[in-house]
Amino acid sequence: MLSAPLRLRLIAGSILMLVSCTALAFDFKTVGPRSVILYDAPSAKGGKLYIAPSGMPVEVMLSYGEWVKVRDASGDLAWTEARGLSAKRNVIVRVAGARVRAAPEENAAVLMTADKNVLLELVDPDAGPWVRVRHRDGISGYVKAADVWGI
Repeated sequence: MLSAPLRLRLIAGSILMLVSCTALAFDFKTVGPRSVILYDAPSAKGGKLYIAPSGMPVEVMLSYGEWVKVRDASGDLAWTEARGLSAKRNVIVRVAGARVRAAPEENAAVLMTADKNVLLELVDPDAGPWVRVRHRDGISGYVKAADVWGI
């Protein structure tokens, strides 16, 4: 039987491991100025799955040398070269008719309505219930964090 101090240390260590893994799971990047190929393995010799367009947000799951394993908005996992990604942040609207508002509150004026799968630039990466975004047409406002993917 384990002593109480040893059990406490094991539990604390397990919690720290879970917290650190969770923190790593939310590392979002964006495909850089040029499209990238997504592979089924961390090698250019791997099977080509599809081409990710410029600006597409991805969640970095794992790094392996010059390669990263990423997840896209639909949940698919693939590998790509890290150099093809940018620190710039974009999000994808995941609901039909997401409202971009003038202020981060439900009763603020609606500046635009974004259809599902519309790409928006993430202006302020600090996520709360609302995030500040910008459309490529220049409209800038706030959208509910739950209505977008990539934060």
